[in-house]
Amino acid sequence: MSLLDNTQLALESAMSGSMLRQSLLTNDLANANTPGFRPQDVNFQQTLAGALNSGQSPTSVAFTPYTQNVVNSQNGNGVNPDTVNAQIAENGLLYQELTQIAATREGILKTAMNMP
Repeated sequence: MSLLDNTQLALESAMSGSMLRQSLLTNDLANANTPGFRPQDVNFQQTLAGALNSGQSPTSVAFTPYTQNVVNSQNGNGVNPDTVNAQIAENGLLYQELTQIAATREGILKTAMNMP
């Protein structure tokens, strides 16, 4: 039996998905001038929501990156740096919110157990 409830497990899974997305987005940005490069992304929120709705455990969710088939420059590159920078900022804020929620839940548990 796990000491963590499903909500905490889902938060941890969402944080993992957000970290994967951040890694993919920063890789996209690093390759913004690479001829023929196609950006990758992952829709971890939809994947996690689908798993939870079907009764699947959050710990068993696998996030699979996908390649976007777009071209934004004459050299065949598919990265739009302005869009990717905005996505990096948005995902960073989401990750920060997830960590704050997880920390608040941990604080509630510590208070309930009379731990300092």
